[in-house]
Amino acid sequence: MDFETIIFEKRENIAIVTINRPKVLNALNRTVLDELEMVIDAIASDPSVQGAVVTGAGEKAFVAGADISEFRGISVEEARKMSRRGQMIFARLESLPIPVIAAVNGFALGGGLELAMSCTFRYALPHAKVGQPEVKLGLIPGYGGTQRLARLAGRSKAMEICMTARMVGAEEALKIGIIDRIIEDGNLVDAAVESIQAILANAPLAVAYCKQAVLDGLELPFDAAEKLESRLFGLCFATEDKDEGVSAFLEKRAAEFKGK
Repeated sequence: MDFETIIFEKRENIAIVTINRPKVLNALNRTVLDELEMVIDAIASDPSVQGAVVTGAGEKAFVAGADISEFRGISVEEARKMSRRGQMIFARLESLPIPVIAAVNGFALGGGLELAMSCTFRYALPHAKVGQPEVKLGLIPGYGGTQRLARLAGRSKAMEICMTARMVGAEEALKIGIIDRIIEDGNLVDAAVESIQAILANAPLAVAYCKQAVLDGLELPFDAAEKLESRLFGLCFATEDKDEGVSAFLEKRAAEFKGK
C-alpha cells in the first residue's frame, strides 16, 4: 500500500507503520489521520496481520505533535469535530485485537503521545521525551490524552504533566507507567517485533481476550469487570487452542496453536 505520509510494510505477520513527515518531526495533519485510519482498516481486515509496530521516520521524533498550522481560523464546532475524529481513530487503533507497540524513537508530544498511548505498549529509546504541551498554545489535549494519561500515570501525575506542559524523559516516563520498556542497545523496531513474536507464540484468542478484558474492564465497576473476565475466561473453554494448550502442558511438549 502506498501513502503520502505513512510507510506501511509487513514483516511476515507483523505490520510496521511509520509516520513519514520527518521534516516537520512527523506532525499529525489531516492527511496523516486519514491515512492512519486507512492503515487501521487494512490491518483489521487482514487476518494474516497478527501484530503491529507504530514508529516515526528519522532520528528526532516519533510524532512531535499536531500540525498547528491547521488550527487557525476554525470554529468551536469544527474544533470539537476535529477532536472527536482523532479520538475515534486512536480508539480504533487501541481496540484492535492484536498487540500494537509504539516504538518511540524521539519526541512524542501532544498528539504524538496520544497516538503512542493508544497502542498496547510503548517502547522508547533512552533519549526519547514525552509530554502534553497543549496549554502553551491555549489548548488542552484533544485526542484522548487527558484520559489515557490519567489511566497510565494516575490522576495527579496526568494533571501535573498536562498543566505544566513539561517534557518527561524516558527514565521518568518508565517509572510512572507511560513507557513500558527502554531499549538501551540495538534497533527499537526490531525489539518491538521480537516482543510481538513472543506474544504470538501464545494462544491468539487468549491474547485477544486478555487485551479486551483489561481495556473494557477499566471502564466498568470492579464487580462488572470481574463478570466480564469470567465471561471471557469461559469463552476460552470453547476454543481448540485451550484443548491444545492444556494437552501440551500435561504431555510436556510445545503447544501448536491455531487461533481457533
